Amino acid sequence: MKLLLVEDDTETAEYIVKSLTADGYVVDHVEDGRKAIATATVHDYDVMVFDRMLPGLDGLSLVRALRAAKIKTPILLLTALGEVEDRVDGLHAGADDYLPKPFAISELSARLSALTRRPPMRPETTELLLRDLRMDLLARSVTRAGETIDLVTREFTLLQYFLERPGRVQTKAMLLENVWNLNFDPQTSVVETHISRLRAKIDKPFGGKPLLRTIRGVGYVIGP
Repeated sequence: MKLLLVEDDTETAEYIVKSLTADGYVVDHVEDGRKAIATATVHDYDVMVFDRMLPGLDGLSLVRALRAAKIKTPILLLTALGEVEDRVDGLHAGADDYLPKPFAISELSARLSALTRRPPMRPETTELLLRDLRMDLLARSVTRAGETIDLVTREFTLLQYFLERPGRVQTKAMLLENVWNLNFDPQTSVVETHISRLRAKIDKPFGGKPLLRTIRGVGYVIGP
């Protein structure tokens, strides 16, 4: 395991480096927040440990900067500030765990082991693309060939469901359960009606090969 330690107290840093190296970690140590940004954005780490009070750039600002740069590596904050508000501030900044000083090295090692066992965070998806169709999940907008397509809420949800599963056939029952939250067939044409409306907006005006197709006797599929 490769670890980045950001700690300006020499004695504390030497103790942590020695102990974690004995536990099998490969530890890189820097003394201030600005050096940490340069190091963390160039090298890959399995986990990072930051002191809260650092020269150059404090620990909270360092966490925020790395999260803004889309670095998802687990981060544990060390601090002499033991108030609940201080811990909450650290977690809100994007840290994954918080350990107040003084601490037992065995607890630090156990917490790091727990952090590195967590599954890696998936990058947040804010945009779905299929050929010339683009869905912006933050702006809740849809365009095709650069032209804006106006969708009502249920149409947007239905299209998002399809775009997240391109090439996979979706039955009527699957759509009722996942888009309408119905685990039974109410014997209505709600799915067919919305599919027809969606086609009229995302396919019909653009000609060519349709994006949304019917697989007769099975269901519907979008793309490729």
